[in-house]
Amino acid sequence: MEIYMRTRPLTALASAAILLLGACGSDDPTSASIPGSAASTAVVATDAAANTDVIAGEPFPDARCEANKAAGTITYLTGFDFAAAASIVEVIAAEAAGYYTYLCLDVDIKASFSVANYPLIADNTAQFASGGSFSEVAAFSVANDADFVVTAVEGRTAIETLIVKSGQAAELGDLAGSTIGVKGKLPPSIEAMMLSAGLTESVDFDTVLLDGFDPTQHIAIPTIVGFPGFKSNEPGGLNRAGIGFQTFDPLDFNIPGSFGAIYANQTFIVEHPTAAEDFMRATMRGLADSLADPVATANIAVEKVNANGNPNFLSPEGEVFRWETDAKLIIDTTPEATAFGIPDTAMLQAELDAYAAVGLFGENETPDAASRLNNEIIASVYDANNMVIWPA
Repeated sequence: MEIYMRTRPLTALASAAILLLGACGSDDPTSASIPGSAASTAVVATDAAANTDVIAGEPFPDARCEANKAAGTITYLTGFDFAAAASIVEVIAAEAAGYYTYLCLDVDIKASFSVANYPLIADNTAQFASGGSFSEVAAFSVANDADFVVTAVEGRTAIETLIVKSGQAAELGDLAGSTIGVKGKLPPSIEAMMLSAGLTESVDFDTVLLDGFDPTQHIAIPTIVGFPGFKSNEPGGLNRAGIGFQTFDPLDFNIPGSFGAIYANQTFIVEHPTAAEDFMRATMRGLADSLADPVATANIAVEKVNANGNPNFLSPEGEVFRWETDAKLIIDTTPEATAFGIPDTAMLQAELDAYAAVGLFGENETPDAASRLNNEIIASVYDANNMVIWPA
């Protein structure tokens, strides 16, 4: 039996530093599967439980194994290729380490795109998926009366930031009268941030559609002052190109947000409760590994990207930057006494309320966060010390 303990990082990216405390002849083939990492899992023995309960340090119950096999193939849809991003990379890491197989789960990870996933989860074509944010998942659920719930939220801040040309604005209010480039429309987190400074789109500033996705080209457009981007993406590309810029982060303006949401078909959860729980158990162990060694985990994702033909031209350095950034945000925004991935219902309700104020839900009422969440599943995979309960 291997005993692991989660501790908080001593440095910004030394995420979830995991301390191997001891070993007692384990046959677990999954240990140390990710180079340089150790799983943030607890295997502290607990009192006897039902025959199908997972007990830390005890053999995985045969009856539970059979129930998980009976659930059939669990299809997981990624939010953007096999990118090294929250709610994608930890699933890739868990698969690479053999965690799903160890819990008698047959998991098929398919490269997808977040907005394409919602109808597939709603009709149970796929069972779990990566969502961009809690509010994005909730918006689709409300608009389509979809049968799914969020089972994890890893990042407790908006992933978007407003990238502005250097020297263009000392403060957010200085952007009055300017034009901002957008890819589709302003993200609600950015729109809410602008509103907090008294700036309303089409009244106090304009937006214009951008072509392509290259931030080094966008920042050179003379008619715009800047554009929204993901903290884990565009800033890295600009830095690598040696281009200066400044950012306005919704977090600095107390705008609530989230990223790294995992959601599931509700019918599947009801019909296959142990499989749903153990999928999240293995995934959270994958998250622990991924936080412990961001570079090694990003490289595992890059291997999967390349094996899939790399249709989005993702680069190794870009994926390392992506996951190092996401990992730091997850660690920095998760309270000390809270397990990673457990949704904060009040915080998520604040997100929905803030984004409703900028029209995210249209004519629909602001959704109730609690009704879009299943916190019980992820809470059940952690022990009282916020460590993943893992069998021998």
